[in-house]
Amino acid sequence: MALNMIVCIKQVPDPEVPPTGWKVDSTVKKVIPPPGTPPVISPYCEYALEAALRIKDKQGGKITVLSLGNKLSLSVLRKSLGVGADELILLEDEAFGEADAWSTAIALASAIKKIGEYDLISCGRQASDWDQGQVGLGIAEILNIPSVSIAKNVEALDGKIKVERLLADGYEIVESSLPCLVTVTSESGDLRKLTIEGAREARSRQPLVWKPQDIGLSPSQSGVQGRRTKLIALFQPVKEVRCDIISGESPEEAAANLALKLREVKVI
Repeated sequence: MALNMIVCIKQVPDPEVPPTGWKVDSTVKKVIPPPGTPPVISPYCEYALEAALRIKDKQGGKITVLSLGNKLSLSVLRKSLGVGADELILLEDEAFGEADAWSTAIALASAIKKIGEYDLISCGRQASDWDQGQVGLGIAEILNIPSVSIAKNVEALDGKIKVERLLADGYEIVESSLPCLVTVTSESGDLRKLTIEGAREARSRQPLVWKPQDIGLSPSQSGVQGRRTKLIALFQPVKEVRCDIISGESPEEAAANLALKLREVKVI
């Protein structure tokens, strides 16, 4: 059975940039990446895309990639087409900027309703910028379809999906009817390499671009205006290290002084 699959991907600042290169503007509550650092597809989103590509490799089907944001990098997101996706749809508009998990989920769900036919929605378990892990499951709730989180392997068979769902001490096997949404984790495997031929093919293809009105949303439901969370403060934590030298006239006395100090600071 060939599946119609939708993969939601997010453009993020490159998480491989050393922490010392980042700055936080506490006044406007924004993270500022180092100048000249290009964005990337969030790694967990790449795992979700690879999971869908493996299903397509095995039994055919169609993969539509969906991404939301403002000032999206087409060269970055076209990578999905280069590795095997069939269609790229961008929800791109100033109104989508600074969205929280809710306004992102409602926009993506509205776009999926506009797409119409789908069997499987694949998302990363979380994004590498905020690490909240809420959007994928939020989409499933809005669409009123079953969801399986933290998938390390996804197979489609006999009109349903079979998922190996990661646990703290192993994994469990979950089956679900279709349509269904899965959030994919890193244990599923890396996205395949982009070939020269794939990159050339991707450059020749144009994505669809939808605005809020195209998916039935008003500006008040989109981006920063549609947020249901309020960011109180954003700052870089200050780490202070203090070293106390514990001494004594003998090793035994030093050990006793150390024990007293540890008890004082409530370590023991």
